[in-house]
Amino acid sequence: MKELSSRRYLLFVEQPYSFSILRPVQAEIRKQGAEVKWFLVNQSHSQLNSEEEFLSTTPEVLSYNPDAVIVPGNWVPHFFPGLKVQVFHGFGIDKKGHFTIRGFFDLYCTHGPLTTGWFQKKAEQKKFFRTIETGWPKMDPLFEKIDDRDETHEVPHILYAPTFSPSLTSSPALSSQFKEIAGSGKYQIRIKFHPLMKKQWKAEYEALENENLIIEHSDSFLPSLDWADVVISDTSSVVAESLCAGKPVITFKTRNPQGNTVDITDPAALPKTLQQVIESYPAFREKGKDYANQMHPYRDSNSSLRVLLAIEELLSGNLPAKKKPFNFFRKRKVIQKMQSYR
Repeated sequence: MKELSSRRYLLFVEQPYSFSILRPVQAEIRKQGAEVKWFLVNQSHSQLNSEEEFLSTTPEVLSYNPDAVIVPGNWVPHFFPGLKVQVFHGFGIDKKGHFTIRGFFDLYCTHGPLTTGWFQKKAEQKKFFRTIETGWPKMDPLFEKIDDRDETHEVPHILYAPTFSPSLTSSPALSSQFKEIAGSGKYQIRIKFHPLMKKQWKAEYEALENENLIIEHSDSFLPSLDWADVVISDTSSVVAESLCAGKPVITFKTRNPQGNTVDITDPAALPKTLQQVIESYPAFREKGKDYANQMHPYRDSNSSLRVLLAIEELLSGNLPAKKKPFNFFRKRKVIQKMQSYR
């Protein structure tokens, strides 16, 4: 595509989880023959691969003059050139802030009908941003190899991925149950912690490591999700990611139970519930399909391409009708955050 090949994109990262969201976008940008660079805030450049190019200061960004800045977080330097594009950091629509309009973005690239309708309505009301449904780039690599197995591995693979929030996490409540489950020898277990999980809660599980239970330290959640037969979590965007990948999910005291997961409120119920899910695996896989189709209906691994095409639609003239709000106090906070990158 001639227009895409001439573009320059900037990938803006403030949290470690952003890399797995933006790398599929980078792959698509390179596939289109366009230029792409990274800008990291409070993150080490050692997290980038050797072939990934980055900018370190605001003057470098101004000189690069990107056509679009693509962001999984909730803010972006307003003084950077280019369209400001929100692709979201997760599926966590139950969490505070997911539906907050902060006035930083020109374009919201939504995941599916569950989010698109709300953002589209707000776009029509406020008129300073556009909403285009694209799917979530992070899921592209998963759907390249997803299967539709209706049975588990011979020794079932269990992934535990709790959230970090003290008010929502299941981690302290379930440690003794995971000790029991791992000790049974009936399962292979991986535990993938959120990067912000408290150290003392991590330590409880690290003490349980053995041949049946390992702590996964990879930056990316997707390899573990691909590996898993069943996912255990709580109120986390991991739940939606897992359902979209066709995995049965057990939740502990999830904030918004909707019948697409098996929710438990008593920690002692976890071993029996896990056994039930394994024994009726196809039926439990089916539970999440309607939700998955509403949250993320795309299975073609082309969400990153749709993001680029959505950006191109705005760059080709279909811009929002109004300018973004001035937002003096928010902009002042951004300037303060960016002081060390002058």
